[in-house]
Amino acid sequence: MVKIPLWHQKASSRADGIVLWDYHVICIQRKGRGESPSPHLVWDLDSSLPFPCPIARYVSETIRPDFQTFSEFQRYFRIVHAPVFLRCFASDRRHMKDSVGNWLHQPPLYQPIVAEDGTVHNLNEYFDIRATDAATGTGADMTNEVFTKKLGVVVTESQLEEFFSQIP
Repeated sequence: MVKIPLWHQKASSRADGIVLWDYHVICIQRKGRGESPSPHLVWDLDSSLPFPCPIARYVSETIRPDFQTFSEFQRYFRIVHAPVFLRCFASDRRHMKDSVGNWLHQPPLYQPIVAEDGTVHNLNEYFDIRATDAATGTGADMTNEVFTKKLGVVVTESQLEEFFSQIP
């Protein structure tokens, strides 16, 4: 599995806070129209940046698009509207166990997450992203997919801020 760097992460033991994640979940909130300085805030429970953090600062300091990686380490983002995600996502925590079923880390105290349709595990569908999955269009079609499709859309790091700037 490919891992990608993110900076300012609490899990790091380094001064720059870099961590190599195989996947990472954040929430991007749209504030009210016309609010400044940033209409979009990033909620990252693992970040050492302000909580929440304006999206421009988060992208610049955590994702660091100026940091050149090899092509196989390009960062992609799956954007799924929260209500769709909450209805469709499921995890029985199998990814937290070793090959014989022992816990790699202590599981959360809350019950495993079951999707509205009864699915017990589909985490791999969300983090299995290939370069060919990245959206090529922009605008209303891509926004509609985010609001309606179980797996939303995949964007490149260069499309991330632009995508959120287009949401009405």
